[in-house]
Amino acid sequence: MEAMTPNPNRWWTLGCVSIATFMLLLDITIVNVALPPIQRDLHASFSDLQWVVDAYALMLASVLLVSGSVADIIGRRRVFVIGLILFSAASLFCGLATSPTMLTLARALQGIGGAMLFATSLALLANAFSGRDRATAFGVWGATIGGAVAIGPLVGGALTDSLGWEWIFFVNVPIGVAAAFVTVAKVDESKDPHPGGVDWFGAILFSGSLFMLVFALIRGNEEGWSSTQIVALLVGSLVAMIAFVAVEMRASNPMLDLTLFRKPAFVGASVVAFALSAAMFSMFLYIVLYIQNVLGYTPFEAGVRFLPLSLTSFFVAPVAGRLASRFQARVLLGGGLVVVGIGLLLMNGISDDSDWTTLLAGFIVAGAGVGIVNPNLAQAAIGVVEPRKSGMASGINTTFRQVGIATGIAALGAIFQSRVQDKVVAALANSPVAGHAADIAHGVSAGGGQQVLGSVPAQSRGLVEQAAKHAFVSGLNELFVIGAVVAFAGALLAFVLVRQEDFVGHARQSAETPAEVPA
Repeated sequence: MEAMTPNPNRWWTLGCVSIATFMLLLDITIVNVALPPIQRDLHASFSDLQWVVDAYALMLASVLLVSGSVADIIGRRRVFVIGLILFSAASLFCGLATSPTMLTLARALQGIGGAMLFATSLALLANAFSGRDRATAFGVWGATIGGAVAIGPLVGGALTDSLGWEWIFFVNVPIGVAAAFVTVAKVDESKDPHPGGVDWFGAILFSGSLFMLVFALIRGNEEGWSSTQIVALLVGSLVAMIAFVAVEMRASNPMLDLTLFRKPAFVGASVVAFALSAAMFSMFLYIVLYIQNVLGYTPFEAGVRFLPLSLTSFFVAPVAGRLASRFQARVLLGGGLVVVGIGLLLMNGISDDSDWTTLLAGFIVAGAGVGIVNPNLAQAAIGVVEPRKSGMASGINTTFRQVGIATGIAALGAIFQSRVQDKVVAALANSPVAGHAADIAHGVSAGGGQQVLGSVPAQSRGLVEQAAKHAFVSGLNELFVIGAVVAFAGALLAFVLVRQEDFVGHARQSAETPAEVPA
């Protein structure tokens, strides 16, 4: 029946949702190659750079599920438009930022707007499309995601080199405002006819726990891991998360439906989402710093060198999506993470004299792994729950992705800074600047390499520069190994937890087409 009366505004809806999705995902990938210029212009420290990325991921993860609940009550189109306006305004503030703190706060605001867009995009498409048109719309939306990820570093590099890093944010403003006007004019409103309440208390506990954890990880080396402040933050994070779980178990309309985790396959899909982000996507910050700050490439040149990874992922994804009918989900999810881990190990082994081509094989292999996991992860997350809970399941999976990025960047950063400091101190132990080795090591690990070089005697600058470069390369090699271990651990859990019998409709499908699902 629905096919006879298609929504006349359905293609407008697809256009608005695709533009918004492209814009906010482009802004995630586009920022990476602009980080070194941002660091120089705003005199930002290494931890400041971590916050530029983490502020966005933290707020998106914290607000995503609440945004979906609010949208069910007051209207998905309304929340979508608010998200567009908020994201555009935050982008303007990002471009106008004159300090790392101002940029971090603006990025957090961007994360809130991005959460509103993510939370409502699929619901708007589902309301506007039915039948075969709906599959087409979701396919276009998925291709938009892949395209944004693929060209993000290149666009970011081009804008940063030609106009300045500010324009990676300014470009969002006219696009977002135009999309908001078209959405109001052409997209139909929809609400949940029987909405639940909004779990504000759960949201506060969840975001508070994540913030304290990330703050402790980023500040741990600076303050000392046994300091009162860091210990209090870690304990507070644990207590808040325990309280969050207790609240969610008793809430009538929980922000995070814990009953979904009763299915091992859903747990497995969530673990894969976290592992992929923590192992691979959180690594981009450190790879970009290496390509630009150590190898000396411009932002655009760095973006070009990321193309083997992003394009491989883009072209492998649709092929991997079609393999879902021939292979079990755990084979594709676990196998994809194994490929990501192998790619990270291939990147390991760079030396002081290496060029970017040392990373090339790892880029291609890891890109293939990402392309295998991404489309099948989205299907697995919603395939193991009842259709009416697919929105919650998709939101939880996206939340785990963002938590993986936020905690991954913070944890890897803590390890990286510690290793860099140790290497610099060891390299300068018997040098004329041995008495200042600890201060030099701290400055290098905090991202102030150039300032450190300017403060040491001229005759020692070459030695300090070489020590700093070697320390950076050694630290990065260790991160590649750690990332690979995380990917392999995620793969193992995927193989164990993602059981085919947990998927909705599996029994019927296996009875009809048993040969299509290999043992």
